[in-house]
Amino acid sequence: MIESALRERMPGRAAGHAHGADDAAAPSDQAAPAPISPRVPFAPPKRPAAAAPAAAAAAPAAPAEPTAPAEPAARLLAPATAQQGAARRQDLAPAGDEEAAGEEEEAARPARYRALAPDMINPNILKTQVVGNPHALGARPKTFTREVLALCAAPWLIDDDPSAHFAPDARARAARLLGSFPGGVGAYSDSRGSAVVRGEVAGFVGARDGHAADPEAVFLTDGASPGVRMLLSALIRSPSDAILVPVPQYPLYSAAIQLLDGAMVPYPLDESHDWGLSTAALEGAVKAARGAGLTPRGLVIINPDEGLVLLADEVYQELAYRGDRPFLAARKVVLDAGPPLSTGLEVVSFHTASKGTSGECGLRGGYFELLNFHPATVDQLYKLASINLCPNSAGQIAVSCMVNPPAPGDPSFPKWDAERRDEFESLVRRAAMVAEGFGHLPGVRCNKTEGAMYCFPRLSLPRKAVAAARAAGRAPDAFYCLRLLEASGIVTVPGCGFGQEEGTFHLRTTILPREADMAAFVAKFEAFHTAFMEEFA
Repeated sequence: MIESALRERMPGRAAGHAHGADDAAAPSDQAAPAPISPRVPFAPPKRPAAAAPAAAAAAPAAPAEPTAPAEPAARLLAPATAQQGAARRQDLAPAGDEEAAGEEEEAARPARYRALAPDMINPNILKTQVVGNPHALGARPKTFTREVLALCAAPWLIDDDPSAHFAPDARARAARLLGSFPGGVGAYSDSRGSAVVRGEVAGFVGARDGHAADPEAVFLTDGASPGVRMLLSALIRSPSDAILVPVPQYPLYSAAIQLLDGAMVPYPLDESHDWGLSTAALEGAVKAARGAGLTPRGLVIINPDEGLVLLADEVYQELAYRGDRPFLAARKVVLDAGPPLSTGLEVVSFHTASKGTSGECGLRGGYFELLNFHPATVDQLYKLASINLCPNSAGQIAVSCMVNPPAPGDPSFPKWDAERRDEFESLVRRAAMVAEGFGHLPGVRCNKTEGAMYCFPRLSLPRKAVAAARAAGRAPDAFYCLRLLEASGIVTVPGCGFGQEEGTFHLRTTILPREADMAAFVAKFEAFHTAFMEEFA
């Protein structure tokens, strides 16, 4: 699938294999459960293009447009005529106030609230709950990672006094990594990243899943997000190409799909069953999409009957808090199933050093690994990666330390293991504290946090509160979150920014504040919630 899309989009393409189910699928005979617009749900209406400036009238006529619409990448790379340049400038102009955004976009668009920075609303803001940014909230970096990073940045320290500062295995790792960065970490690496680090990733993935991985199928990236965008850019050819995304969703997906001029088709997760997946809901979303004239191209769960590319976002794989429900990689499930699934389903697995107990968000290290992709497709993705020259060196080093940490017997292992255990066990306790703090409040229902870094409690808001929110022109949960910020300094994100079942309201908060601060956070939230519910009772 991806190879055929790239064949259409990029010069010098090699012939590849054909795909069937998704490229030639006919609309379902069954009625769609709900109409789906062939646009991203959060996309604002486009303004009509203004007339070109008078000077443009004298410009030579533009060449005839091709019959098929140009791909987004082709439009950006093609030379612009004066008329096209004027149209592009108009496209980039901000929309007028008459173009009201939907609730989802309203919650997710920071520019709309640029004048409402949280510390302007309440100067006593708590450093807590907006994004999964562990180090900003007091998490400590792993000593081994920072030693290796420091030695790679200042390689003359590797041969310094062996008794000073750096563990011998950190010195050895730094020397090995520097051998794969010709010219050091200040020079460009391969566009896919260091061969040494890609080999370490392949070893990590193979050991985790019990199935060998190929380093040539590994691409290092500046965090997981650029990898997601790269794969989406390969999948989406036109506004009728759809990506199925679970909701609540990470807003990266809706934003990237909109930017690439594709369509996002949401499929709901079941809140009453700990945000589990309903196969019927997923199948209904596929049928509804096809009934609306869309072509599903990828999704974030396995459905081999549809022949779609699986995008496996597995950045929280280290943070599974229930021993009876360990993390299970999508890649392992596919390969364990045997043919034809293990040889035919295209899977992209994403991971990052930003999450887990590493929490190295600012170093921007991540990777994606490809399974069952045609070699010509991998070559075309290599071309896409080369557009950005290479992933940053510090992020590649962070990935090396994440996937190939000190092993038992190594000098750094005792300290590394203690640091990892301390952070993980603390996250387990904090997850329980937040869920319990929300769970006993009237009008709040909160599933236990079984993994990752967030809680997503459901709010049963009084009718008067909903009416007040509508009168203020806000989504009810956005109204609640702003009032919470004003009263207590607690910053949260309204659930409408992530997608949610119609008529329900949520907020998202992290479990990242330090344990010593968690009791104060829960108490402040409880005091606000009690007063809010009484005000609008």
